[in-house]
Amino acid sequence: MEIRDFTAQKQSLLFTKLRQEQFTGQIVIKDMKGFEAIFYLYLGRILFVTGGINPVRRFRRNLAAYLPEITSDISSLEKDLNGMAESEFEICWEYYLLCLWNEQQKVTRSQIMSMIRGILVEVLFDLTLTRYVQYEVKRDNSILSSTPLVLIDAEEAIAFSWKLCSAWQRFKGAYPSPNCAPVLKNAEELRKRTDAQTYEVLSKILDGKRSLFDLTVQMKRDVVRVTRLLMPYIEVGLVQLVPIPDLQAPIILAQPHVAPLQESTGELIACVDDSPIICQTMEKIITAAGYQFLGVNDPLRAIPIMLNRKPQLIFLDLVMPNTNGYEICSQLRKIDPFRHIPIVILTGNDGIIDRVRAKMVGSSDFISKPVDELKVKTAIALHLLKQ
Repeated sequence: MEIRDFTAQKQSLLFTKLRQEQFTGQIVIKDMKGFEAIFYLYLGRILFVTGGINPVRRFRRNLAAYLPEITSDISSLEKDLNGMAESEFEICWEYYLLCLWNEQQKVTRSQIMSMIRGILVEVLFDLTLTRYVQYEVKRDNSILSSTPLVLIDAEEAIAFSWKLCSAWQRFKGAYPSPNCAPVLKNAEELRKRTDAQTYEVLSKILDGKRSLFDLTVQMKRDVVRVTRLLMPYIEVGLVQLVPIPDLQAPIILAQPHVAPLQESTGELIACVDDSPIICQTMEKIITAAGYQFLGVNDPLRAIPIMLNRKPQLIFLDLVMPNTNGYEICSQLRKIDPFRHIPIVILTGNDGIIDRVRAKMVGSSDFISKPVDELKVKTAIALHLLKQ
């Protein structure tokens, strides 16, 4: 769907409709310049939001603002994420950390509510500045299996964001974005125009390493007030606003991976699952049984890869980012080489509705996670014998 001028009224209409429908899943909102934000909703209310402009930088500054007892040092965040794979996160790594700290009783739900609302306001602010957006709705009822940390009605955050954005736009386009960093361009001239104390403060914060949004935490003012304080220096060219990159994420996101074929004379069996751990487990079971193995971690590349390799049996994860097992299974059944190939669904959602839907899109069988070696071998023997 497309929306021009994503104003507060249009934002409210969208999220009100989703709340009335008690929607659970993701709303992905994009603009023409590559901006992409992901809103996670639970029964129509906002659970979390990520993506957008410099999401790591945004998470760490809101961490410093609302959860000061938790260090935002990258090495500390890496330690808390140690051993985790991207595919194991229920929502995203940021939300996982908040859940972890809540379980450890390091922070309260009230603090988490304030932090998520702060992140939401910034994302909405950036969206309001864009003139044209597209959004995609992705239902994901697996989110219902978890207990939400907090649930936020969008209207209050939208109203606050719109107020800030309206004030920002009064700067008449002179300032590109609060995600830009102010950098001192003429230190000597600034020294002449200010007293010693003001010069010392400004020379420390105007280093081009912190965005205007970042400075709101340090200066304890909203982004409009921070910008207004710097306006006299920007207007005379002593300070310039420059784009800055995002900070390093505390976890290295998994790259698309295709496991190499193993040397074997047995049939080729594929496993499409965004979790490297699941693929590694399936590889051990399948190759030990004397079959060749093809592992695909990137679901968007699954069909072209399998068209090239043509496996004789496919294990297919049900819940994956960007697409899902239902969609892939349905598409495979429309391609001649895969019309009658056994497709076994792997999932942690072992419900009657999932089983019926999987059958409707053409799956041959259904195996629950965690992966059980005996069940996998039994499925292989059963379905390869039928061919």
